[in-house]
Amino acid sequence: MWQPTGLLWGIITLIFGIIVMIFPRILNYIVGIYLIIIGIWAIVSNVHF
Repeated sequence: MWQPTGLLWGIITLIFGIIVMIFPRILNYIVGIYLIIIGIWAIVSNVHF
């Protein structure tokens, strides 16, 4: 079964990670990569194929 809360937070985190990556600063890239990894992990852990 899906857990909509976890899936929603994963999608929001992934979107914020991509937005942060747009701004060209080292800290932004580090935070962006972290948020993208956490977002993908949250989405994959909540979607059962």
